[in-house]
Parts: sequence; C-alpha cells; structure tokens
Amino acid sequence: MAASVGLLLRRVLTPCRRWALPGLQQCPAAAPLCAAPPARLYAAAAKNTKRGSQKAKKEEAQKKKGRGRRLLLCKPVDDVYLTWYYERPSYHVEEAVGMLKKFQELDFTYPKQFVYINVTLDMELQKKKKVDQFASIVLLPYRFTDETNKVLVFTENEQEAEIARENGAAVVGGIELIKWILEEEIQVDFYIAVPAIMPKLIPLRSKLKQKYPSTKRNSLGHDIPKMLQFFREGLEYKVQDERLIKTRIARLDMPTEQIVANLKTIIEDICKFKPSSAGPFVKKLVIRSSTSEGLLLNLDGLLPEAEKVEEKEEETAEDDEEKPVQESVST
Repeated sequence: MAASVGLLLRRVLTPCRRWALPGLQQCPAAAPLCAAPPARLYAAAAKNTKRGSQKAKKEEAQKKKGRGRRLLLCKPVDDVYLTWYYERPSYHVEEAVGMLKKFQELDFTYPKQFVYINVTLDMELQKKKKVDQFASIVLLPYRFTDETNKVLVFTENEQEAEIARENGAAVVGGIELIKWILEEEIQVDFYIAVPAIMPKLIPLRSKLKQKYPSTKRNSLGHDIPKMLQFFREGLEYKVQDERLIKTRIARLDMPTEQIVANLKTIIEDICKFKPSSAGPFVKKLVIRSSTSEGLLLNLDGLLPEAEKVEEKEEETAEDDEEKPVQESVST
C-alpha cells in the first residue's frame, strides 16, 4: 500500500518538480549530433561579393554625379552669377593678360607681381602606360628677373676654367670637387662639363641623377659660354602630381607681347616631350597672377603646328568612321 502511494505521488509531482523540489539540478538536453554545420563562406564567394559591392558603389557615385545641377546653355548676362550653373569661360591669351592687368589696378596690388601658368597634360598611353615625368630648362626670350642660377663647371683645362670664371660660373674645378659634392659641401643648381673629363665623373652619376652632365640636357660640350648663359638664365620646370606643371613666366608690368612670347616658348618646349604615338598633349592651360584668380585659356594659337595637325587628324578620322555607318543606314 505504501509503495503504491509513493509511486502515485511521484507521478503527480514530476511535472512540477522545478517548483516543488528546487534543489534538484536539471542538465540541459545535448544538441543532436545530426545537426547541420554552419554554412562556410568560400574565398571565391567573398571575392564576388566584394566585386559586387565595388560595382554598386561606383554606380551610386555616377548616379550622384548625374543628379548635379545642369549647366545652362546661355552665357551669364551679369557680373554676379552662380558659377556652377555655367560652363567655365575660356579666353584668348591677350585678353586674359589684359584682364590680369585690370584686376591689379582695381585691387591696388603690387604691379610687378609674377605671372604663373598651370599646364595640365595628358600623360596616358596605350596599354595602361604613362609618359614618364620629366623636367626641363628653357631660355625665355624676355627675362623677368635679375636672379641667376648657380652653375658648376667641370674642367681640368686652365684656359677653359678661366673662360668659365669670366662668364659667371659659381664653381670651377676638376675631380677634386667629387668628394665635396658627395659630402654635400658644394650645392649648386646645375652642373656642366667638357667631354674630356666625363670618364672621371662616373662616381657622381647616382648622386646627380637628372642633373648629371649629358648632351641630351645640353650640359655637355665645348662651348662653355653658351652653356653657362643657358643654365644661368634659364627657367626650370618639372611635372608634378603625374600630369601638372606649375611655373612662373613673367611679371605683370611687362608688355602683353612679351608675356605671350614667354608663354608660347614654354608651351613649345613642353610639347617636345610628347611621344609620337600619343594624342594631344596639353589638355588645359590656366594663367594667373600672384593675387588674382585663374583664367582658363583657349588653346587656339598657342600649341605648336604639329599638335594642331594631330588634333585635326583625329577629327577627320572620327568623321571617316561615321561616314560608312551613315551610308549603310541609307542603303
């Protein structure tokens, strides 16, 4: 009888044992062994998702650009207007120089301030290649500063050394200068040399790099006075940020004809570095003074004849490609 009563109580109290018998510990049920493992992200899938996200970002960026304000076709009728509604105006070089002179008079700024140009180049070539960044020096037809560059002349001939000193060389000497140059005790702007001493200057090749005397840079030869004039009075410029050239070309108080002549000389020298297989080299040209805004120049009349011919050839090639299409449509 007692056993049956105990069995009955156990059956009744079993569902409620967590309240009736709080001391009893219950172990949680173990996870079934047949549970499926978590899905694994493979490398290929991850790459595809990354590519997809990059494409989505690019598409969103292009959509945002397209949502910008549309440019108006007409020109502004007033001097005060919102610039982003209109295309940036371009000016002929004579007109732009006249505007810079007028800005100086209206703003009461220094009349002898420098005039600068920013030249944007197309350095792209076929097969994702680019034109190597370059530096050059050009002798302008009209000087605009009394400053001169320091030039060192390598020669072991006493007569040539005397000629170099008479023509304004900052330092003249032979192989005894190599040690001082390597130790940076002598620092000048340019180095020129005569051919006879070149085999002894090989230790300076890695030190001087682009300024190492060479016929390509017109810094190696027998005409010492001519080389000294070129490098002492020349203007040096170089490509920055892969495609941009920034340099000064004149002073604002100079006649407009002289400023234009200096500008054309620099542009002509820049175009010499254009590869034969490349298209138009100069993409954009901006002129400004030290205190004025930049004015976009019209490239007509500024580029060398070879550059103009290539642009015309590209236009004719495009027209020739369109003609067969039109003929096939008409037939």
